Amino acid sequence: MYRRTLLLSAALAFTPVLRAAETPVLELPGGEGPGKGKHVVLLAGDEEYRSEEALPMLAGILSKRHGFKCTVLFSVNKDGIIDPNNGASLTGSAALGSADAIVMSLRFRHWDDESMKHFDAAFKRGVPMVGLRTSTHAFNFEGNSPWKDYTWNNKEGGFGKRVFGETWVSHWGQHGPEGTRGIIEAASKENPVLRGVKDIKVDTDVYEAAPPKDATILIRGQVMKGQDLDSPPASYKKKNHDGVEQDVNTPMMPVAWTREYKHPSGIVTRSLCTTMGAATDLKNEGLRRLVVNGVFWGLKMEVPAAADVTPAGEYNPTKFGFGGSRKDVKPADTAPKAN
Repeated sequence: MYRRTLLLSAALAFTPVLRAAETPVLELPGGEGPGKGKHVVLLAGDEEYRSEEALPMLAGILSKRHGFKCTVLFSVNKDGIIDPNNGASLTGSAALGSADAIVMSLRFRHWDDESMKHFDAAFKRGVPMVGLRTSTHAFNFEGNSPWKDYTWNNKEGGFGKRVFGETWVSHWGQHGPEGTRGIIEAASKENPVLRGVKDIKVDTDVYEAAPPKDATILIRGQVMKGQDLDSPPASYKKKNHDGVEQDVNTPMMPVAWTREYKHPSGIVTRSLCTTMGAATDLKNEGLRRLVVNGVFWGLKMEVPAAADVTPAGEYNPTKFGFGGSRKDVKPADTAPKAN
């Protein structure tokens, strides 16, 4: 049984709807705007890049600025405290049953059968998906699991390779010391997903990625010599996955692309994948706009010329890193709070 809990703090940007303690999720109501009547489900679950901070912020933008109803699902411990290291946990997976779009920031998850059935059903009915950072390697099921086809390193590359077009390969830039500057692909500059997107500079490194020919590359990642956003391009040699040595920026790796995956049923899943997307990356306005544009595009809605991507509340994300998540945080605590 669900109950509605009003958060009484006057500092809240708007009143979220919180589910009962046995299924702790964060719900933000829809409202006026182009997204009215549409439901976006956001899946937070990685150990390093603070998706439990990033996705509530993105939900606030989609809800407050564009009218989408948003539900954020988390990994939690037995007490309902957010625990990014609990790869078996996903709260409130039944929400996927009414999802019109999914935004995911996942890494090596191995959910229970019920949660996977809800995800699998949403996928097979063609719900559009936006995948951030480690979502290329979202799942890791061992042994004879019925969900082994989703596993990132199976012979087909799992869900990431099959749907987004890539799985985990390697850190192409140096993980930690080097950041990424987004360079718009010239052939895609008029693509609607890139409307209003510019000046992308983030502090995570470039991943090695080689999307298939049926993907549309939107942005390439220039490896920067440091994490400072004004750092110059890096220049050194490295061997790619195929053993070919090249300068790290010649050519630059794709860091954002779209793709349409056709299911055996004939249904098509539209997807936007970006290997950027740590919580700190999303301080960048251009990257936030790319994600929001991806939701509109996936839903076959008109992409705004310059979507409002102002966070609906304070956003001071934690630096990425293993073991660095905030302690004793419940889903209710992630509701956007006014500046």
